[in-house]
This record gives sequence, structure tokens and C-alpha cells, in this order.
Amino acid sequence: MGIVIGVITFLIIGLFHPLVIKAEYYIGVKSWWIFLFMGISALLSTIWVKDVLYSSALGVFAFSSLWSIKEIFEQQERVRKGWFPKNPKKSICEG
Repeated sequence: MGIVIGVITFLIIGLFHPLVIKAEYYIGVKSWWIFLFMGISALLSTIWVKDVLYSSALGVFAFSSLWSIKEIFEQQERVRKGWFPKNPKKSICEG
């Protein structure tokens, strides 16, 4: 069971890396609330899910979502430094 949870964790974390990059590119830091909603929803879901595997996967998803709030702001800084491309169509008013 542990190796399955490890693989699921690896895949979820791997999913969030490009998700944060795309969210910052297309939406900007305003997308932080989406990650908050996903994180809280998944966290609350772990309470009702009785299966250890699914509950663990939801927990990893929840905390990866919440960690992404921090990462979305750091991604904005990486874009500002020129490490990642800036979306030319995104509003200049984006903070």
C-alpha cells in the first residue's frame, strides 16, 4: 500500500508543477483562491472517505493545492525575473 501511495503522491506533485505555471500565465496570482478552494474541498473530503488509499490521495491533493498558493506568488516573481515567459495578453493591472 505504501508504494502505491508514494506513486500517487509523486504523480499529484508532478501535476501541480505545470498547473501552477499555467495558472500564473493565463490567470495570474488571482488564481490563488482556486487552489484554496480545491485544497479545502479535498481536505474536508478526507474526513468522509473511509478508504485509506483514497483518503491519502485526497490529503496529498489537498496539501499540494494549499502549497500551490505560495508557489503561484513565487511563480509571479520568477516571471518578473525573466526565468519564465510572461503572457503578453494578460492585463497590465495584474498585481
